[in-house]
Amino acid sequence: MRRLIETEADIAEGIAALTRAEPRFALARDAVAEVPLRRNPHGFGALLRVILGQQVSTASAAALWARLDAAGLTTPEAIAATPQAVLCSHGLSRPKARYAHALAAAQIDFAALAALPDEAVIATLTGVPGIGRWTAEVYAMLSLGRADIFAPGDLALQEAARGLFGLAARPREAELRAMAAGWSPWRGVAARLLWAYYRVMTKREGIAP
Repeated sequence: MRRLIETEADIAEGIAALTRAEPRFALARDAVAEVPLRRNPHGFGALLRVILGQQVSTASAAALWARLDAAGLTTPEAIAATPQAVLCSHGLSRPKARYAHALAAAQIDFAALAALPDEAVIATLTGVPGIGRWTAEVYAMLSLGRADIFAPGDLALQEAARGLFGLAARPREAELRAMAAGWSPWRGVAARLLWAYYRVMTKREGIAP
C-alpha cells in the first residue's frame, strides 16, 4: 500500500522511524523548531511552479509565479496560447518559456498520474522536455505527498547532509541517493527534516540560503 504524507501525524511517524534508523536525525530534529508538512496543490500549475524554481532562489521563483498568476498564465490553455516571447516578458528565461510550452503540450492527466507508482510518476514527468529528475521528485514529494521519494540533486539537501553527517564535502547526487536508501520508507520525511535543518545551518554557518 502506497504511503503518503498527508498530516502532521505522518511527519511525526516518519521522524520517529528515521531517528531509530539513524540517530543523527535526532540531532536535526532537536535543532529545528518544526518540520513543516509542505504539502502543495497538485496539477498543471503546481508542476509549472516547480519548473520555475529550477536553479533559482525560492524568492525568485515566487516572484516569477506571481507575475504569471497576475497575468492569468497558470493554465495549460493560457500557456499554450501565449507566445514564448510574451512569457519571457513576464520574467521567464527562454528555456523556461520553452519548458512551459512543452508542459502545456504534454497534456498530462494529473488525476491518473496521482494513481501511478512512484517510479512511473517520475518516468512520466521526466518524459516532458525541461523536466529532470529533481523537478519530478520535488513534485512527487510535495504535491503528491509520496513518503518515500527523495530529491538528492537538491543543493540544500546536499548541504544539510554535509553538515548533519559531518562530511568533508557536499555529497554529489549519486552519493546522497545511496545514503538515502537506508531511510526508506520515509525518505520524503527525511527531505523535509533536512530542509528544516538547512535553515538552521544557514544561520549558524553563514551560508547564503
